[in-house]
Amino acid sequence: MGRWICCLCSRAADSLMLLLVLAASCNPSLEATASPSAPHVKPSYSFGRTFLGLDKCNACIGTSICKKFFKEEIRFDNWLSSHLKLPPSYLLSYSGNYTDDAKSWRLVDITRLTTKYRHDQADKRICTVLLKTRTCSLERALRRTTRVQKWLQAKRLTPDLVQGLSSPMLRCPSQRLLDRIVRRYAEVPDAGSIYMDHLTDRDKLRLLYTLSVNSHPILLQIFPDVEGWPFPRYLGACGRLVVSASTRPLRDFFGAAPEVAADLALQLLAVLRSMGTNDLNYFFYFTHVDAGTFGVFSNGHLFIRDASMLGIIDKEEDNKSTRGDISTAKTSVVPATLGSKSGRQQEFSLPGSQLTDDQQEYKDIFSCLTVDCQSAVVSCNSIREKQSLVMVCQELLPKLLKGKFLQPIQEKIDSFLQHCADDFTDDQGIDDAVAKLAELLKPLRSCDSRFAYRYPDCKYSDKY
Repeated sequence: MGRWICCLCSRAADSLMLLLVLAASCNPSLEATASPSAPHVKPSYSFGRTFLGLDKCNACIGTSICKKFFKEEIRFDNWLSSHLKLPPSYLLSYSGNYTDDAKSWRLVDITRLTTKYRHDQADKRICTVLLKTRTCSLERALRRTTRVQKWLQAKRLTPDLVQGLSSPMLRCPSQRLLDRIVRRYAEVPDAGSIYMDHLTDRDKLRLLYTLSVNSHPILLQIFPDVEGWPFPRYLGACGRLVVSASTRPLRDFFGAAPEVAADLALQLLAVLRSMGTNDLNYFFYFTHVDAGTFGVFSNGHLFIRDASMLGIIDKEEDNKSTRGDISTAKTSVVPATLGSKSGRQQEFSLPGSQLTDDQQEYKDIFSCLTVDCQSAVVSCNSIREKQSLVMVCQELLPKLLKGKFLQPIQEKIDSFLQHCADDFTDDQGIDDAVAKLAELLKPLRSCDSRFAYRYPDCKYSDKY
């Protein structure tokens, strides 16, 4: 009997303990008392305004894509896990992932207009020069300048408002080009107007700042890939970070198979040809090229990855000014590095809106945000028609095509490249060398799924 009572008491005690446990699970106060551990919180990026550059707005690029960052629809690196730490802020570019539906992701490039060190140096220069202090409100300081005051009062972006800026794109500005910038500026609601009425004071300062530091994102906006221009798609900006379609720099392909190298070389020559002759009558030229200037999409399509060193001459404005076009360009003596065998070379006549020598010397704080204020101004008169071809033949094509093919093909390729890269070869000689090089390379490329941008079209077209 006593043993039965003990058993009954034991069961009652177990039941009582079970009830206490269930009550604790239903009562938040009891749960907190019973367990000191904090509730599980989904790990997330800890974005700071400093990392993105939002603390420097409106001396920044824009804010059109900030929501994507904070909603974790843009993530860094090739990992989709949100618990990863942010990469170092001193890097110039980052690989990232972008989504619109949280299910499918695509690679993007996240870049700064210049290194964080140069940004910081420019910020210090603004405060030191304008307010005589080590730190300051950048926007308040810049708003005191004559240039910003002119921008804020202007109804239309005119050549005098961009004179003295270091961007090659603005070295020879035409009114038609500046109107295109205002009409297609993607960091504001599209108004389709050449007048700046739809731009707030904040928008005008951001546009001026972007043009002063690096015109690359502006070129992506005003010459979009969807219209056939060889640039990556501009997706937006947040603070001082720009997001665009992902690319692999051309340097990654210097060791590629011969048929890949031949294909990329032909694409490179085609891009330069389209930059010189296009339906809109703009002539694009490079002031510098390197292994990161061009990039390749995942489908094998080549394009201009870095447009910061790209200048523009408006041939249509030039024609309107009755100075003649590029085909009838004047000749004049130039430095030996750009000259022909006779010491003279073919040059472009200036657009009708070309600035005078006195205007070209105009410089202020916006002229010195990324370059030395004492840097020499390159005149539009010094731009050679085949300048970009010469640079590419000197810097890129030899690295891409060197030692890739059997003799005597390789010997002929090297010979054509040598003629093209010679600063003293006249423009006609460069054209002939490039044409022969292209004819030599065409049968060396293949038609297969590695070249998705033209496959399977190449099977049914004589073009390939």
